[in-house]
Amino acid sequence: MSTGKQLLEELRRDEELRRALAEELIPEALRNRQLRRAMLLAISKEMATKEDIEGLKKATKADIDGLKAEIEGLKEDVENLKVAMEGLKKDVESLRRDVESLREATKEDIEGLKKDVEALRKATKEDVEKLAAELKSYVDARIGEVNTRIGDLYGVVKASLVAIVVTLASTILVPLLLRALF
Repeated sequence: MSTGKQLLEELRRDEELRRALAEELIPEALRNRQLRRAMLLAISKEMATKEDIEGLKKATKADIDGLKAEIEGLKEDVENLKVAMEGLKKDVESLRRDVESLREATKEDIEGLKKDVEALRKATKEDVEKLAAELKSYVDARIGEVNTRIGDLYGVVKASLVAIVVTLASTILVPLLLRALF
């Protein structure tokens, strides 16, 4: 590799070396008229012109005017939002009152329902007690009738047994008596 290329590679790698080289070359370049002219031409190409500055002023003014218009629009939007918020505040307050009145009405309805349930409970208890008493008297009457029928049946069974015993006795005794007598 050539010495020039090696120097170039080393300058690319070492920032401090580049800076030291520039410090050595700049004073020399500024003493030479041709080099100064070349440097000024290169710098002037990078500089902004009056026309560039005027264009920038116009663009900046247009941007500022656009921003002012947007700000005015935003101010109107803010005012509209304030009006809408006031309306919403009124609506919320109205809803609060409605909810409170509903809450009170619901409390009253619940109290009324509690009283109705209690009255229904008492009436049901009385009806159940009354029904239990009627059912007891009905069952007692039926049991009394069943006892009477059982008593009647007992009498019939007793009479039937007596008749069977008499028939059995007569069936057995009659042939014995007849044999003993004849």
